[in-house]
Amino acid sequence: MFELDDIDKRIVETLQADGRLSIVDLADRVGLSPTPCQRRVKRLEDEGVIARYAALVSPPAVGLGLQALVQVTLDDHSEKVVEAFEAEIRARPEVIACYAVTGDMDFLLHVLATDLQSFSDFALKALLRMPGVRGTRSSFVMQAVKSDLAWAPSPQVSPKTRK
Repeated sequence: MFELDDIDKRIVETLQADGRLSIVDLADRVGLSPTPCQRRVKRLEDEGVIARYAALVSPPAVGLGLQALVQVTLDDHSEKVVEAFEAEIRARPEVIACYAVTGDMDFLLHVLATDLQSFSDFALKALLRMPGVRGTRSSFVMQAVKSDLAWAPSPQVSPKTRK
């Protein structure tokens, strides 16, 4: 695990709020000069703390008004079947996230669709025909109470911080 000091933490929090900041503006906000700030950002990227930069798009604004969370259960857990299922899921644009999970299901999918009919087409004509799928259970998102996809809780500064 990469240890974040107070300045690293400020950099990460600031970039989470606005990933389009120039290095000069970022440096100003975190109290550094541009060159050391750029070095820290580069190190955070190289260490995998900053995995990538992206624009968060509002699904309804682009015509994707239906969101579903779909539980998937497989009937065969062989490596071949699981790999084939995962490959097909990765190829589906409707699926914006797929997690292998513990419990009563094997996978949890986050699916976006324009409407119920397009979701139904995906579920019946694609998902249920994928390798090893025994069954699915869908729940539709009625309201996003919280959707902070840019960051989970702020990183904690380790007791052993860098100087």
